[in-house]
Formats: sequence, structure tokens, C-alpha cells
Amino acid sequence: MEHQTSEPRPVSGAKRRGLRTGFTTGACAAAATKAAAGALLTQRMPDLAIIQLPTPVPQEARFFPQGGKLSPSEASCEVVKDAGDDPDVTHGAHICATVRWQDKPGLVIRGGEGVGVVMRPGLGLEVGGPAINPVPRRMITTAVEEVMGPRVAVQGVEVTISVPTGEELAKRTFNARLGIHGGISILGTTGIVHPYSTASWRASVVQAVEVAAANGCRTIVLSTGGTTEGFAKRVFSDWPEMAFVEMGIFTGAALKAAVRVGIQKVILSGQMGKFSKIAQGHMQTHVAGNRVDTQYLASLAAHHGAAPAIRTLLSDANTARHVGEILSATGLGSVFEELCAAVCLQCRMYVKQRLAVEAIMFDYDGSIRGRASHG
Repeated sequence: MEHQTSEPRPVSGAKRRGLRTGFTTGACAAAATKAAAGALLTQRMPDLAIIQLPTPVPQEARFFPQGGKLSPSEASCEVVKDAGDDPDVTHGAHICATVRWQDKPGLVIRGGEGVGVVMRPGLGLEVGGPAINPVPRRMITTAVEEVMGPRVAVQGVEVTISVPTGEELAKRTFNARLGIHGGISILGTTGIVHPYSTASWRASVVQAVEVAAANGCRTIVLSTGGTTEGFAKRVFSDWPEMAFVEMGIFTGAALKAAVRVGIQKVILSGQMGKFSKIAQGHMQTHVAGNRVDTQYLASLAAHHGAAPAIRTLLSDANTARHVGEILSATGLGSVFEELCAAVCLQCRMYVKQRLAVEAIMFDYDGSIRGRASHG
């Protein structure tokens, strides 16, 4: 039986000012499950699934399930994920749920096509099981119990979540590095995707550090971006993938997580712009939060004998890259070493000397401009 295509609608009562919120894969999976459970019980495909989102102030969300299959023993429905204005790789993905009666009492949640399998510890999920996080599991369980009530305990129900394009989508995520193979994760803590959420970005960095520690890494490489991570992988070519964490702007969060999980040493991999911020004690290095301080870089050059005219050029430089070009052209490459040493010192101070720190500054072609270690 086919139904008209429709997109999930925003949370009831949600404000539409600014960027539009969306729904997590977990919320979509729960909605598809509720629709399929209702179809199995009533033997009629529903047009609407209403689920309660586990937000701080509980909210209802309405989803309009698309076509599936229906028989006396099982039913399936799907929801098209709407991530709002967030640049989420799973936006537009079909999140499917198949609900069937089983021979034993209780509820079993399984992962189907396109849902990743957990292959390493450190994620809080069973190794060998589906990458369906705890909150989505609770949402799916609640959805089934709301529809089927005591029949779940008596007759038993099996729910299989699948994402037909999940394996391909997973190639655009860090899942393989975290030890999730074969598909995407079913994620979400509140059911809502907030556009460009720094909180979720920070959480993914912390989780990557936790996974590295859980799998025996005692030294990890924290990179300020994908380019510098690639450069670091050339330097440490025999290291396992999980030892590399793209921390982005979240230096402080990554350092604190490393201390908490027992990492002994971190190696920071970056370029001049981000390193100049970390060297001044900025542990969240977003460009909007603090611009590159060319005056600071000029003062470092002064310590290395830069003439007044050179210091003026450095102070007036357009970018950190421009500063680096001036330093290289005027024989002041020793400033790079001092900047790396300052990065190490600030990071060590930030975690009260509980980590050994090394810093490697790369040029834009991948060559090493400076390197220092402390602790």
C-alpha cells in the first residue's frame, strides 16, 4: 500500500525565527516504529505518528509516515528525515522501521540494512550490536508500548530499524574511526537537531577521545582540522586510525576528555592561525570568537631579533598565513618553534600538568614549520 510523500513537520509550537530546527535519526526511527506498530495492531496504515520528544520541556512532534508493507505478522513504515537547516549528511534519508510479532514475550530492537554495527568498545553500546544509542532505544520502546500496551509483555515484538542509504552515508561520517561499520548511527538526545550545533560537535570530539582510550591508545593526535590531520597521518603513518581525533575548535574539551579517560600524552597538529590562538590561552578557537592577534605574533618576532620595519609588517599582516610568509622570507623561522612551545605550555597549564603535550605546526604544503614538546 503506497502513501503520498510527505516531510516531517516542525515541533508543535516551535518558533520559526532564524534557522529552522529538525529531527534526529532517533526521533525519526521512533516515529516510524510507532506508525508501523499501529499498522500491525490495527491492520491499517496510519497517516500520522505523534511522538513525545525527550526535550528538557517535553514536546510533541508530528510525523507523516510514508508507504510501507503490511501483513498479519509484520508491518513497516518509513519517515524521511528533515534535519532543518543543519548541514546533516542524513538529511533526506529514509528511516525505516519494521515491527513484527515474535514467539517470546518482550521487545527486541535490531539494526537492519544501513544501520552500523558496533565493533569497538567505548561507545556505551554492546560490541557486535546495532549502533542505536540509548535515548533512541528508549523512544522506540515508548512508541511500541504506547501503541501495543500489555501485548508486548505477553506476545512479544521485534523492531528492526533500517536506512537503505545508510552504508553510503556513513562514508561521510567518522563512524569507521569510532568502530561503527556498515552504516550510520541512530542518534539523538532530545529528538531535535539544532542547526550548526556546537554542542553536538563538541560531544563528537569528546566521544572520539573516549573511544581511543577504550581501545588502548595512551597517546593521541588532536588536529585542528582535516587538512592538518592528514599531514599528521603522514608523520605517524603506522598509528591506528582511532588515535587521530579532529578536535576542530574544541581544544579545551578535547584536553579535559583526554585527562578524564587516562590518556597520557596528546600531540597537537595545526597551522599558524589556530596555534597562535591556543598559544595565548584560547581553548576554543572559532574564528568568530577570537581573531588572529598579529600584534602578538609581531611581539614574538621581536624576541627573535625582528627589525622594527618587519614588526610593522607582521602587525599589519592580513592573515596568519601572511605572517608565516613574512617570517619565512625574513629568516625568522625560529618564531614557529617558540609558538609551538607556547602551545604546549598553555595546554599543560589548562589541565594542571596532567598531560604530556607535543605540538607540531605544519605549513600549507604539509611540511613541518615548528615542533616542541613539554612534560
